[in-house]
Amino acid sequence: MSVTKDFQVSKDVIFPPGNLYSDEPPLETDLHRLQMTLLIQCLEWLWQNRNDFYASGNLTIYYSPRQCKSENFRGPDFFVVLGTERKHRKSWVVWEEDGKYPNLIIEILSDSTGETDKGLKKQIYQDIFRTPDYFWFDPETLEFSGYHLLDGKYQLLEPNPQGWLWSQQLGLYLGVYQENLRFYTPEGELVPTPEEVAQQQKQRSDRLAAKLRELNIDPDTI
Repeated sequence: MSVTKDFQVSKDVIFPPGNLYSDEPPLETDLHRLQMTLLIQCLEWLWQNRNDFYASGNLTIYYSPRQCKSENFRGPDFFVVLGTERKHRKSWVVWEEDGKYPNLIIEILSDSTGETDKGLKKQIYQDIFRTPDYFWFDPETLEFSGYHLLDGKYQLLEPNPQGWLWSQQLGLYLGVYQENLRFYTPEGELVPTPEEVAQQQKQRSDRLAAKLRELNIDPDTI
């Protein structure tokens, strides 16, 4: 959510080490934080058996052509990089990641960032990052839009009958469910959180136990 910072750097400047922590400010509200966490948790659960992607949020992406961490950096609210190692990172440094940029970016809009997300950031993600899929979502108004890079320009995505937008990069739909932006499978199934999976399993277990008791079988003895 930071604004691009391009500085004239003197020869006396000592650049920070390669393990510099993310330079991103805190997310603005609980809604922003919870939405970002929700997207990360759902994708990591769905792809729990994959080790070829990196998903994160509010983490600094350094992309200076001169490989300087004091210039050209940006912090998307949520992003996914495909074809990379799934491991912990303190920041995403393009020149240390085989030149890879995010395949998908989602910005969570607010009053203070909305104009930048729709303008400057969209331009950077299109022209410099060349990120194929770009979406934005406002957790207050539920405004939701998405774009796909075609011939070097972002083209507005058309929603399906459910109002969802297709992410070609993830092979998933994105749509609003109970005032949150969520992932859906190509078959239209909601991608659950780990907590929702646990709750569903408990409900099935409780129904089975009740059925056994109807048959005069104590489920605790099985």
